[in-house]
Amino acid sequence: MPVTPEPPVRGFVAEWAVTFILLLFGTTTLCQAFVIPSGSMEDTLLVGDHLLVDKLAYAPHDSATSSVLPYADVKRGDIIIFRYPIDISQTFVKRVMGVPGDRIHLENRHVFLNGHALDEPYAVYKAPPSQYADDFPTGRPNGNVFPRAMKMLADNVQNGELVVPPGYYLAMGDNRDNSSDSRFWGLVPRENIIGKPLMIYWSYDASTQDLSDPGATVSHLTDIVIHFPTKTRWSRTFRLIHSYPVL
Repeated sequence: MPVTPEPPVRGFVAEWAVTFILLLFGTTTLCQAFVIPSGSMEDTLLVGDHLLVDKLAYAPHDSATSSVLPYADVKRGDIIIFRYPIDISQTFVKRVMGVPGDRIHLENRHVFLNGHALDEPYAVYKAPPSQYADDFPTGRPNGNVFPRAMKMLADNVQNGELVVPPGYYLAMGDNRDNSSDSRFWGLVPRENIIGKPLMIYWSYDASTQDLSDPGATVSHLTDIVIHFPTKTRWSRTFRLIHSYPVL
């Protein structure tokens, strides 16, 4: 079913209201800070973007604070933070491309949702085509496809399209050639979704190794002390993160 974008003024006010509330009263219950260590969401999110994540964005509508905070259902086009289904100790960020009941497939890098091609201004391609990833789910799986995804292909593909089952979501990175996502490890269970990124509170030009290798912590901190003014991406600081309606 098509979704209607929230009116711009109302959406702007609501997002900044939530941001203000989280900044004032946020704890690990309300919000949490995350850093982007890889380029799978480029150019929407960059390596070194530090995010403030709203953990109550998708809370139940009947919760005690439902009249105060603007809860919402998980929608196509939302950028979500979730526990990686293969290893829940890891946290991933991707864009929701399919919700329960959707039929989706890729054909020569074009995404088709429920029978029509999508306009995707957020998607980028930076490598040669892949037979499997760019012609999902009918392309021949390669060695990077996990057993969990192979089961998804066996159980949920009909007439060359993936049909998203109840309680699950198809998530993909915006950097389609450099994203470990649902095409390779399967669907995201609803219970794995932590929340949605609200804003970039700081962005620093760092490498994936600096942000993911514990052994690089000291050198990374030293780099920040020396280069904070020049390597901080000031234009991205306090930037709100918006979903893009996928219809």
